[in-house]
Amino acid sequence: MHFNLPNVLTFSRIAAIPVLLVLFMIPGDIGRYLACGMFAIAAITDYFDGYLARAQGAVSKLGVFLDPIADKLLTSAAFISLVQLDLAPAWMVALIIGREFAITGLRSLAYNKGIIIPASPLGKIKMGSQVACILMLILGWNPIPQLRILGYIALWVVMLTAVASAADYYRRFQLLLSARVTDVNVARERRNAVAKIPKIS
Repeated sequence: MHFNLPNVLTFSRIAAIPVLLVLFMIPGDIGRYLACGMFAIAAITDYFDGYLARAQGAVSKLGVFLDPIADKLLTSAAFISLVQLDLAPAWMVALIIGREFAITGLRSLAYNKGIIIPASPLGKIKMGSQVACILMLILGWNPIPQLRILGYIALWVVMLTAVASAADYYRRFQLLLSARVTDVNVARERRNAVAKIPKIS
């Protein structure tokens, strides 16, 4: 494993999830405020781990694979908590989280085949809209009710971009898989061609 600083930040985002869930369970506004702060801090690490990995030339397969999983776990935990608090519709959250499981499965399948699918621009837009949506829904009940309307609008944006990015992930997986199969076939043909060349003794 590559325990560099970017990967440590990714692991810290995963470690923050149980703390976030506990904070959501605290009754009253104070619990939501603390959960909001914890979620915001954890979400910020998503920017810094990618930035540091590129700046330090420390991009690793582990980081590329684990970073989106950490994002999915963090946002899924927050969305489920929002449903529990009646701050988000369950059907929309179910669709968003279902998409996350599907893409995680696709990325795992690709990883087992030696194919790394990096995060797409649509995925980054989805993550950004998810963070904004969750923060607005948490704060939209109190003290700023107007944010709840914006939070619902952001939730629709999240759902639409989730569907679009899922289609993009599947498209890129098919392209990368086709390219890999082609490379394997070309390599096999070259080996066969070399094997058929008569040896000069």
